[in-house]
Amino acid sequence: MTAPLDPEVLLELRGVDRTHGEGPAAVHALRGVDLTLRAGELVAVMGPSGSGKSTLLNIAGGLDSPTSGEVVVEGRALRSYGRSELARVRRRRLGFVFQDLNLIPTLTAAENVALPLELDGVRAREARTEALRSLDDVGTPHLADRFPDEMSGGQQQRVAIARALVGPRRVLLADEPTGALDSETGEEVLAVLRRRVDAGAGGLLVTHEPRHAAWADRVVFLRDGLVVDDGAARDRLAGLGEVAPA
Repeated sequence: MTAPLDPEVLLELRGVDRTHGEGPAAVHALRGVDLTLRAGELVAVMGPSGSGKSTLLNIAGGLDSPTSGEVVVEGRALRSYGRSELARVRRRRLGFVFQDLNLIPTLTAAENVALPLELDGVRAREARTEALRSLDDVGTPHLADRFPDEMSGGQQQRVAIARALVGPRRVLLADEPTGALDSETGEEVLAVLRRRVDAGAGGLLVTHEPRHAAWADRVVFLRDGLVVDDGAARDRLAGLGEVAPA
């Protein structure tokens, strides 16, 4: 008998392996990773360089496929989708924020944020309305008609977050989103992420900074593709002198 779906579970990785290559040259990027992300939860993923953090994020977002195991987004396995359906899932349910932002320089902030909706067939006027709402959610409605080169790095990152969670998308995948920002601006961006998660989204945050992971509810530690620890952020970071922000 199949267990009923939990509407609060937004993302699951079940026994995920990712191997590159074959034979003696094979590289095991992930090994039997289990992870659950719920609505209202921010999970930080930490580990040394090469531990599998970015691979985990790419597989969680359907940008890469596991060698074995399963990725489930809002109750349905990604492997059950065809290529065009999977692209639609990424546009409608999954949002990405990267260190290099990937904002289109020839589009305004509102146009950048509206783009995923327009690509999904939403009419331009409705897409702009949703984009303005999302920009307002991250505290940047005044940037709507500015181009990326007219914004600071922190402002651009806020716009990238607005684009990642515009419309119905509730899963936010962030890969070192503060890496190119100064300390104060990085903290401001993390506060924006935290507010969006508290409003009902779920977030996976890849970071190497304990002070950034302190914004999370849980911390998952990876080493050589294995989850070696998974627990409450306050408990896991206490030994590093980090506490969750007030």
